[in-house]
Amino acid sequence: MKKKIAIIGASRFQDAVILKAKEMGLETHVFAWKTGDVGESFADYFYPISTRDKDAILAKCREIEVDGVISIGSDLATEAVNYIADKMGLIGNSSEATKRSRNKHLMRKAFEENGDPSPRSILVDENTDIDELSDLEYPVIVKPTDRSGSRGINKIKSPEELLNALKIAFEEGFEKKALVEEFAEGDEYSIEYISCRGKHYLLAVTQKFTSGEPRYIETGHIQPAPISEKLKEKIRKVSEHALDTLMLTDGASHVELKVDDNKNIKLIEIGGRMGGGFIGSDLVPLSTGYDYVGNVIRIAMGEEIGEPVIRQIRTVGISFMTKENIEKYRDLMKNNPDRIIKEKVDRKFLDTENPADLCDRSGYYIYEISK
Repeated sequence: MKKKIAIIGASRFQDAVILKAKEMGLETHVFAWKTGDVGESFADYFYPISTRDKDAILAKCREIEVDGVISIGSDLATEAVNYIADKMGLIGNSSEATKRSRNKHLMRKAFEENGDPSPRSILVDENTDIDELSDLEYPVIVKPTDRSGSRGINKIKSPEELLNALKIAFEEGFEKKALVEEFAEGDEYSIEYISCRGKHYLLAVTQKFTSGEPRYIETGHIQPAPISEKLKEKIRKVSEHALDTLMLTDGASHVELKVDDNKNIKLIEIGGRMGGGFIGSDLVPLSTGYDYVGNVIRIAMGEEIGEPVIRQIRTVGISFMTKENIEKYRDLMKNNPDRIIKEKVDRKFLDTENPADLCDRSGYYIYEISK
C-alpha cells in the first residue's frame, strides 16, 4: 500500500509539494478551504476544510491514518501541521516552536531572552494608550503580530502617522495586536535552511528586493546572494543560533535578516517553512541542484537525511510583475528569451500600478543570471 501524506494548503505555493509527493509514490491528501486553487485538482484526495480548523483536519487524518503531514508555503498552515504531528506522533516542530515562529511578539521576546540580534519592539493592542508611546524614535515599523506576506506592514516617520498604521495592522491581524519596532537599516537577505532532528543545514542565501517604504512589498530575489564567504559564515552562526532559540528542529525554515554597512546583522523574522515567492520551491533547486522539496517530504515521513551536498550550479532570480519590473521583462523577452526559465504573466496587468501586498502581484518570471 502507498504511504499517505497530509498536505495543509492548496494554493499555488503548495503545488510543488503535492506534485513532488506524487512523484515519490505517496498518496496525497490535501486540506484547504475550497476556492478553486490548483492543489484541489492536483491532489489524489481533496478535503474542503479550512487550514485553521485543526481539529477537523486531525479527525480526518486519524481516519485516513496518514504517515506524515506537511506544508511548505504558509505560516498559518504550520499551526495545523505541527498540531497534527504532535497528536499523531509524527515528525513536526513542537507547540512551543509553533508559538515562537508564528507570533512576532513571542519571537522578539525569545530573541531578546537568548541574545539574538533583533530590533527593539513594543507590543500594542486596541486598548493601548497611544500617549504612552510618545518617546518613540522614528522611523518605526508597525506590523501585525501574526500575519505574513507583508500584510499590514507600514514604515512611519512621525507620531501623526502612528494611529492610522496601527489601525491597518489591527485590521489585518487575527489577534488584533501589533508591534511597533525600530527600523533596521541595511540590505535584506533570506537564508534557506533544512533541519533534521535539530541539525541545521544552510542551503542558500537569497538577496531580496522590495518596493521600499512604506509597505516593503517583495518585488524580486536573487540566489545566491553576492556576498563574501566571511559574511556568509557570520550569517550562518546568527541564523542557526536563532533557529535553536525558536526550537525549530525539523523541516524547512526561512530566516529573514538585514545587514548594515558595518556588517551588523538584525533578525527580522523566521518562518518554520520554505521561503515563499518561489524561493524554496524553485530558486533553491535551480541554483544548487538540491532536492529541497523532496527532502522536506522525507523528513515529514520520518526519514533522516544526511548533510546536503550543495553545488553552485548557477545564479538565478525571480521578478514579480510590478510596474518597475515590466521593462526588464520586455528586454529579456526581446534580447535573451532563452534566459527565462519559467513565467506566468497576464498581459492585461503589464501596466498595473505597484501592488498593496504580495497577493496582489500579477505575475512573475524566473530567469537565469549566470552559470
